[in-house]
Amino acid sequence: MEKKNNHGAYRLDWEMVKNDWPLWLVMAGMLLAAVLVFPHLPGKVPGHWNIHGEVDAYYPKSFGAFFPPLLAVGLYILLLVTPLIDPRRENYSRFAGAYAFLRWALVLFFGVLWAATILFSLGYTVNIGLVVKALVAVLLVIIGNFMGQFRHNYFVGIKTPWTLASEEVWERTHRLGARIWVAGGLVCLVMSLFQAGWAAYVFFGSILLMVVVPIVYSYLIFRERSF
Repeated sequence: MEKKNNHGAYRLDWEMVKNDWPLWLVMAGMLLAAVLVFPHLPGKVPGHWNIHGEVDAYYPKSFGAFFPPLLAVGLYILLLVTPLIDPRRENYSRFAGAYAFLRWALVLFFGVLWAATILFSLGYTVNIGLVVKALVAVLLVIIGNFMGQFRHNYFVGIKTPWTLASEEVWERTHRLGARIWVAGGLVCLVMSLFQAGWAAYVFFGSILLMVVVPIVYSYLIFRERSF
């Protein structure tokens, strides 16, 4: 949990990060596993899949083994330090729980995705198309579930010129966005079970709506508020 200082601002200290120790084990485990599995990987490992779940790009095994764990570590550290330079730093204490859960969700997302990719590269039968789409869908539902708790800041949430200009617009946009992201994420989760092309278009169409609708809504309510 984030801890307030005397002014209520975000503070990076032991009290704030000590509850993240399971995440440290996950990230350390990923790095150790990368070292152990590296000699057993083929020279090239899958790095990207197309809309049909087929591999369409390969990367050197050093990249496939080590980049995702390092990305997870880097992202975790970034999430810890960016609030320190946020002009709205004091607001992070108002959604401390949601922000902590966001750190967990993102690290675990990359951890599971990396593990599935490594297993696939080692020859195990893994439906990567299903895994990737299902993980993305679950992540969208989780973020949507906590989105309504996000308070005015410059790094997390739906950041448009209109939400950043007004706390009222921010709060109303995120309340709507929370419902849309949960609903859209659930649609994506169902679509991840189907291999047909139409399901992929519904999947990505849902994500597009989840992005566009809150942006348009934030403009409309800002305009309404200005008159």
